Amino acid sequence: MRIILSLSALATGLVAGTYYGFSIAVMPGLAAVDDRAFVTVMNQINTAIINPAFLVPFLAAVVLPIWALVRHRRARPAVLWILAGLALYLIGFVTTSAINVPLNDGLAAGTVTREQFEGPWVAWNLVRAVLSTAATACLVAAMVRSRSEKMD
Repeated sequence: MRIILSLSALATGLVAGTYYGFSIAVMPGLAAVDDRAFVTVMNQINTAIINPAFLVPFLAAVVLPIWALVRHRRARPAVLWILAGLALYLIGFVTTSAINVPLNDGLAAGTVTREQFEGPWVAWNLVRAVLSTAATACLVAAMVRSRSEKMD
């Protein structure tokens, strides 16, 4: 079952890395372009990111920790780290679904301007980057704890 826990940490880390990349490179790079280029590129990015390379880890980072919780329910210290990691990731997942995606959709539909989009999107992306990074750290801590515990 350590494989499931390892895959949980990997999936969560991949998502954290995606958000981190947006925070340190993509959005600062787009900040320097005019409004038309910004909207065009963001819409292209938002279309391109809907692919298995992103969606599989994005969804697996929810499913795999739940599976790990069920399998490791008797491993008290490890299960607490798994639960913390899952909770942190789920907050970021909800943030994505409730804030970032609607902003993306509004930008694509032309109902949200760059001025309305950029500040909130960047701020909430940072929140989900921090949450998913912390979730990854918790899942790694669970892996470390599980090495000294007997797992079922």
